[in-house]
Amino acid sequence: MKPIWIVDDDASIRWVLEKALARESLETRSFANAREALTAFETDTPQVLVSDIRMPGESGIDLLQAVKARHPGLPVIIITAFSDLDSAVSSFQGGAFDYLAKPFDIDKAVALIRRALEESLREASVEAPPAETPEILGHAPAMQEVFRAIGRLSQSNVTVLITGESGTGKELVARALHKHSPRAAQPFIALNTAAIPKDLLESELFGHERGAFTGAQAMRRGRFEQAEDGTLFLDEIGDMPFDLQTRLLRVLSDGHFYRVGGHQPVKANVRVIAATHQNLEQRVRDGLFREDLYHRLNVIRLRLPSLRERSDDIPILTRHFLVQSAHQLGVEPKRMSEQAMRFLSGLELPGNVRQLENLCNWITVMAPGQTVEIKDLPRDLTQGQAPQGTNPVPVSDGVVGAGALPVANAGGIVMQAAAAPALPEGWIGLLELQAAGMLSAGQMDVMDILGRQFESALIRTALKHTHGRKNDAAMRLGIGRNTITRKIVELGIDGAREE
Repeated sequence: MKPIWIVDDDASIRWVLEKALARESLETRSFANAREALTAFETDTPQVLVSDIRMPGESGIDLLQAVKARHPGLPVIIITAFSDLDSAVSSFQGGAFDYLAKPFDIDKAVALIRRALEESLREASVEAPPAETPEILGHAPAMQEVFRAIGRLSQSNVTVLITGESGTGKELVARALHKHSPRAAQPFIALNTAAIPKDLLESELFGHERGAFTGAQAMRRGRFEQAEDGTLFLDEIGDMPFDLQTRLLRVLSDGHFYRVGGHQPVKANVRVIAATHQNLEQRVRDGLFREDLYHRLNVIRLRLPSLRERSDDIPILTRHFLVQSAHQLGVEPKRMSEQAMRFLSGLELPGNVRQLENLCNWITVMAPGQTVEIKDLPRDLTQGQAPQGTNPVPVSDGVVGAGALPVANAGGIVMQAAAAPALPEGWIGLLELQAAGMLSAGQMDVMDILGRQFESALIRTALKHTHGRKNDAAMRLGIGRNTITRKIVELGIDGAREE
C-alpha cells in the first residue's frame, strides 16, 4: 500500500497527523507546500492526499485541481482554518473526498482518512461502465413483457393507452413505441395536458387562426399539425377538460380538426399515444371522462408496474442514473456498496423511477467519496423509511424501463399492474402531502406544528453551515439576532454559540 501524503505549511499540523497515523500503522510522507507535492507526483503517487487549503504559493484548491486532472480517482481531503461555506463549496467543486475544519478532532480526522484509504483501495477493483446502454432498461419479467409488446406493435399505427403510477416511465415507453414504428423518421410531439391552462389547451392542440382571440397576431400550428405523419403523445389525458375531449374524439374518429377561429378543416395523419396515472374507468363512471373517447383510446393498453413490483431492476437503474448524473456534472460516477444497494433495493419508492433518478442526482452531488454507504443516503430514507426486504440483489448494467403482466380486458390488450397514489414532486408537494395526512387524521394545530418543524429545520441547517455561530446563521437566514436567539430557545435547538 502506498503512503498517505500530508501537505501543510504548518509543521505542527504535519507532526500531529504523522504521529496519529503512525499509531494506526499507516505510512506517511509530508510536504511543506503544494509545489513540493506536485514535483513528487512526477515520480510517485500516494494512496490518499491530505492538503491544507491556504499555503504560500499554490493553494490547496490549486493542488486539488492539478491532482484531479492527472489522477481523478485519488481521494483528496482538504484542511481549512477558514471553515466557511466558500471553502467547502470550492473543495467539493474540485472533486475533494471531504474536508476538515481546523481545529479538528484528531480521532475524527484519522477516521476520515481511513475511509478515504478504503475508497482508494477499492478503486482498483471497479469495472468500467458499459460503453453503450439500451434505450430502455430492465430484466424483471414485467419489463420483458413490455419489450415484447413494443415488438408486437413495431409495425402498427394503432392507438395506445399507457397507464401506471407517476414516475414509471410512460413517456419513455411512448418514445420507444414511436422509434420502433413505421413513423420513426417523422416527428414525436409530446404534450402534458395537465400542465396547460384550460383556456390555452385548445389552441395548443389544434392551433389558431390570426385574430382568433386577443393576442393572436399570426396563424399558429398546433401540436396535431406539428406531429403530422408522426406521433402525438398526450400525457395525463385523464385531466383533459370535458369539452376538449369532444374535439379530440372527433379527430380520432374522422381524422380532421379545425384551428381555433378557423373554418376550413385540417386533415390529421397522426398516431396518438395517450398516458395517465388515473383510473379512467372510474372517471368515466364519475362523468368526468367521455366513455366513447375512452374506448377510442383504449385499443391497446400498456399498464406499467410500479418500481416496487420490479425491485430486481433497482440496481441496474441506479448504476445507469449514477453514470448519467456524473456525466452531466463532469465528475467521476459514484458507486453503491453492496450493503447500500441491498438497502436501496428493499425500499419502497413511491415516486418510482423518477424518484430513483432524483435520488441518484442527490448522491452524485452530496455523498462523500466514490463508494456510497447506507449512512451516506438521505436521512429521510435511512431513518424515516424501513426497507421492505433485504434479499441480495444482483448488480448489473441497464437503463430506465417499465413493465407489466398481460391480462384479458374487453377494451383491448392490457398490461396489468397495481395502481397506487403518486408521490408529489418537490418539497412543497411533500409538505402538502404531510398536511393532508394530518388533516385527514383529525390533527389539530396543523399550521403551528408544521410551522415549528419548518423553522427548526431552517435554523438547524443554518447553524450547521456556520458551525454553530448564531449571528452568522441569523444573517444568512435574513432574520434578526434577537429573533434567532428566541427561536432557538422556543424550539429547543442545541449546538448554537455566540460569535
